[in-house]
This record gives sequence, C-alpha cells and structure tokens, in this order.
Amino acid sequence: MRMEKRKQNKLAYKKRTQWFFIAIASLFILLLLGYGVVLLGGKIIANDEDLILDLKTTIRTEEGDVIGTLYKENREFIDVDSLPEHVKEAFIAIEDRRFYEHQGIDLKSITRAVYRDIIAMSKVEGGSTITQQLAKNLFLSNDKTWSRKIKETMAALYLERELSKDEILELYVNEVYFGQGIYGIQTASKYFFSKPADELTVAEGAMLAGLMKGPNGYSPINHPDRALERRNVVLRSMEDAGFISTEQRVTEEEKTLGLDVEEPKASNPWVDSYIDLVMKEASEKHQLSLEALQTGGYDITVYMDPEIQQIAYSEMRNDAYFPGNTEGVEGAFVMLDANNARIVSVIGGRDYQIGDLNRTVVDRQPGSTFKPIAVYGPALMQEDVYTPFTLIPDKKSEEYNVVNANGEYKDEITIYQAIMESTNTSAVWLLDEIGIDYSKGYLEKLGITFEDDGLSIALGGLTYGVTPLKMAQSYQAFASGGDITSATSISSIENRNEEVIYESKIETENVFTSQVAWNMTEMLSGTVQSGTASSGDFNKALAGKTGSTQHTTVDGATKDAWFVGYTPEYVTAMWMGYDTTDKDHYLTGGSSYPTSLTKKILTEIDRQTEREMSSDFEIPENVEPLPEPIELPTISDISANYEFGGFSIIRGNLNWNGSTDERVVYRIYQETDGEDKLIDEVKGVTQYTIDNVWFENNKYYVVPYDPNTRMEGMKSDSVTFSW
Repeated sequence: MRMEKRKQNKLAYKKRTQWFFIAIASLFILLLLGYGVVLLGGKIIANDEDLILDLKTTIRTEEGDVIGTLYKENREFIDVDSLPEHVKEAFIAIEDRRFYEHQGIDLKSITRAVYRDIIAMSKVEGGSTITQQLAKNLFLSNDKTWSRKIKETMAALYLERELSKDEILELYVNEVYFGQGIYGIQTASKYFFSKPADELTVAEGAMLAGLMKGPNGYSPINHPDRALERRNVVLRSMEDAGFISTEQRVTEEEKTLGLDVEEPKASNPWVDSYIDLVMKEASEKHQLSLEALQTGGYDITVYMDPEIQQIAYSEMRNDAYFPGNTEGVEGAFVMLDANNARIVSVIGGRDYQIGDLNRTVVDRQPGSTFKPIAVYGPALMQEDVYTPFTLIPDKKSEEYNVVNANGEYKDEITIYQAIMESTNTSAVWLLDEIGIDYSKGYLEKLGITFEDDGLSIALGGLTYGVTPLKMAQSYQAFASGGDITSATSISSIENRNEEVIYESKIETENVFTSQVAWNMTEMLSGTVQSGTASSGDFNKALAGKTGSTQHTTVDGATKDAWFVGYTPEYVTAMWMGYDTTDKDHYLTGGSSYPTSLTKKILTEIDRQTEREMSSDFEIPENVEPLPEPIELPTISDISANYEFGGFSIIRGNLNWNGSTDERVVYRIYQETDGEDKLIDEVKGVTQYTIDNVWFENNKYYVVPYDPNTRMEGMKSDSVTFSW
C-alpha cells in the first residue's frame, strides 16, 4: 500500500516536472516569438516611402527672386552635417540624452513612464526616444494608447537597424513641427531668425529645441515668456549633459530670444497666372504632378519678368479697355521673348487666383488674327506665284458666302492691302487657291492642329479655336525670321538633391523663309500704322493683326476680340470676351480694345523699365525690303509727231506727261480691229520712238504699269502721228 502511494507520488512529481518544463519552454518560445515580432514587425509598420520627407517646391526667377512655393508641409531640408554641433546637442540634451547609447528604446525612460502611467491609471507620460518620436511622426498617429506604443517601439527598432544615428537625427530635425505652419529646422530657423540653420547660435538652437514639447504652447511669437523659460530649461539640460559649461549656460540665459521673424509675404496675385502655367507645363512636359510638386522639394527657375508681369497685371484690371454689356468681361495676355519664345508674362484672367481658369491656355476662335499664319504666310512661300503686291480678288463669290466686315469691295486688291484692310473675301479666295491641306501643313509646324477642313479656316472659324499662348508662339515665327521655338516658362528644374533634372534648350524649326518672314513683318507693321490695328498709341516698332468674331445671337455684337503682334523684342497675344457667351453676355466693342491695351502695356514697359523698345525692325541679311508703293499717274497729255532722222528716214515720237517715280513702267499699245497690240514698254521715261513709220492712220495709247502689283493704270487718250 505504502509502495503504491510512493509510486503515485513519484508519478505526480514527474508530471509536475514535465508541465513545469513545458511551461518554461512555452514561455521561452512566446518570448522568442514576441521578440521576433517586436524585432521584425517594424518592417511591417514602417513604410520606406515615408522616410522621404515632404519638401516644398520653390519657384524663382532667373535672378533668384522667389515668386512662389508649393507644399503640403512647409519644409526645407538641411543635411545634419551642416548643423552646428551645439544645435544637435540641444535636441539630444532635452529630448533623448542617451540617443547615441540605446538601440531605439531607452528602458530606463520607459520604466519611469510606465510607473507613472500605472499610478495615474492612464497613459500620461512618454518615455520616447528621438528614434521613437521619429517613428511615431513618420508611421503612426498621436494616440496615447499601449497599442500605438508597441508599434512605435517596433518601428523604432527597425529604424535603428536600417539607419545610422546621424541619419535618424537628420530625419528627426527635418521632420518635426515648429508651429506657425513650419516643418523642419531649416524652415524654422529662417522664419524665427531670418537665417539658415547652419548659422544658429547656442541660445537660438536651444529655443528651437524647446519647441518640441509644445510648438504652440511655447511659441516665441504668441508666448515669448514661456518660450524664454523653456529655452533656459534646454540650456540647463545641455549643461547637465556636459555639452556646455556653466559659464556658457549663464551667458546664453542672459540673452533675449533675439527673434527676427520673417515678415509674412504679401499676397502677390499678379504672379498667380504664371505659377499656374508653370504647374501645367511641369505636369505635361516633365511628368510632375501637383502631388509631386507639393512634396518633391523641387527648385524651378522660370523666365517670368517680374516688372513686365506686374505692368501687364495692373493694366489688365483697367475696366476702360473691356467693353461688355454687363460685368464679367474677361481677358488673357501672354508675352514671349521674340528670339526664343521664352514666356516672360502671363495673365490668365483679370482677377486671377491660383487654380482659376487660365485663359491663356483656353481655346477661343481667333478671327482674322489667323489669316497671316493660315493664309498669307503659307501663300507667300510660293514665291514664284505670290508676292505682297500680287493682285487677288476682293469680291463676293457664288461658290461661298463670304462678306467683308465693312461691306466694301474693290474687285481686285494686293495681298498687302488685303492684310492691312483684313478683307475676308480675299483671304478665303487665296486659301482656296493654295489648298486647305497645304495651309494646315504650315499650321502644324506652328504647333496648331485641328480637325476642321473648310474654307472658314481662313477667317479663324474653327470648331474649338486656338489658345492665346499658341497664337503668340505662331507669330514668333515671323518675329524671329521664320523659325519657331516651342514656348516655355521653365528654365531649369532641380530635385531635392540639387541635381539638375531639366535644363531648357532652344530648339527651333524653320517654317518660313527669312524673306517671307520679313515681308510679313513689313505688312503687319503697315497694318499697325494705318490698317485695322491702328487704334491706340505706341511710338516704337510694332507689327500685328487684329481679329474678332461675331456674336451668334446678338446682331452687331462681338464674341471674341483679339490682337496678336510683336516688337523686335517681344511677341504678344491678347484675347477679350466672356467665359460664357450667350444673349446676356457680349462685347459692345471690337478688336480696337485689345489693340489699344496691348500698346498701353508696351508703352508702360518702355517707360517704366530698362527694357527699351526698338524704334525700328532690323532687316536681316540677304533679305530684300518691300519697295514703297508705286502711285500710277494719270496720263492726260499725250502727243504723237513725225520727224526725220537716221536711217529710218521717218520715225514717230510719242511724248506724254508721267510720274517722277522712275519705277513706273509705261506700256505702248497700238489699236487694232481685234485685240489691241502691246508693241513695247519703257521704264522711268515719258517718251518713245517708233522707227520706220510712214504715213499711216494707226492709233496709239500709253498705259502706266506697276511692276510690283502687276497692275495697269488708266490708259491715255489714243493718238495718231502728225507733222
């Protein structure tokens, strides 16, 4: 019996021993698994993409003036190696004195925090290291829960394995929030002290480090006394940590906060149109989305001229230039460098704000401003067929229903006159002659494509229209001697590592010969001086063309009004109209308004800036200028006399009154029963001799002829020879 009991006790002891070892083993396994989860779980919590901090994008002029920033978080990055040691020590002293000793978590600090949490029966104190704070800021929320704390620990251990201490500190000082909408020590230093972070003093660095406890509660702007007290706490911590001496601490504590707060930047609505255009170009040409621009830390240099931009913005707000039947008349203005199509000014609307409709890139029907690029420029490229003085019809046609705006017709007109007077009938006839496909080929070279294929193209009658920016770019081909350059606002783009990822290069394509481009410049200059574009005042060189479109529902009203032109320095395009066109929204004036306003802007640029405008266009080499127009005389006095002389025995002399212009050609005709016979022509003289003339009754007359226009004047009276 006793043996049996001993046996049972031994068996029970053995089972207890087995369960003990099983429990110990299970606990070890659980601890091992827990350690593995904590050690490796950080990889799951941490997203490596979050290690790339959001940085603001800066947009600046070529002179270095910042005109705008784009960001979600206002942050500018600085390398930790660039920071003074005393600045790094300030953060370490107050936030994590054992930063360089622990592996992401500080057990002593955690034990103290846990004890106080238990006493308070809630999560009241953090024991977070700099690494843990960084992990929380990058990957987690601000909830004060045990779950978040565990995840924070896991992520901190992961960061310590993946990054060096300096890399962790660099991320930390660049990531943290300093209040006032400011992220990162570089941005904070520039805001509070108007200096980069590498120039911070001991006291200044201590003040910024003190903001980590509560950037709003210790704001040196809103609570300077509390900020000063907190700064001194940081200085004492630096002393305790051995970073500064007692003497240094006392010296620094005696200093004021020494703020030199960056003045709030005044709202600059005059740049908003340009910034929006830059964002559009960055997206379409360089694949930089708005998200990328707001977080990528790019530095974009642009071609905007601030002085010109402000002048254009100011003048575009003048209601006197915008004739509408009601409020809301809009406008768009763009200016390019004539030599390289760099965009120096953009006004997308009269009261433009970031994100508004940028009308410089909105299609509108261009009206007669389309004629030079769709009809006359391409036609003159057929130099053996058309010249500026070639006569073309100016009359109504049974084949198409086109009328001139003024209701007047000359039957025939030179191309030069057709451009100056903007005759619709001539433009449509000429487009029909050269061919629509031929015209569209040139327009495509100019960057303009569309599906329309009717003769209304000659008058700018397009389904969707053309943007002011493209119209300016097209006229740049005339201004630059026949070559076109793609318009651009961006000079260069640097990434966050200061690496140039884009740099603008001038690439041109030839569209027109230099002769055609110069002839167009001369004719468009004439249009400004005495043609349809003569409204307004500008006493320097200017070539250009007006355009307007009829309102579809209101008789006599205008839907779109244009002027596109250029000086030797700049190319401009201006549009006026309503965003929505209906019976209640129409212009009460035409193209004279954008023409006058453009000239006003050019005048102010010439007057207010050092960019003096040229008085004349400079003729290129190897180009022939257009001759002055020839005025054909009326021959009112003609005589025909016989005389003896030479071997001809009898000859006849014709004499008549003519012009002092020696370019006039005189054609001598003999009347016949059928078609009169052209027997000869002379140039610049008013006398002609016919040899071997015997007594006859033939009749002769003289007709003045213009070799440029190939047009004859009125014939003289008919005469017969007599003694």
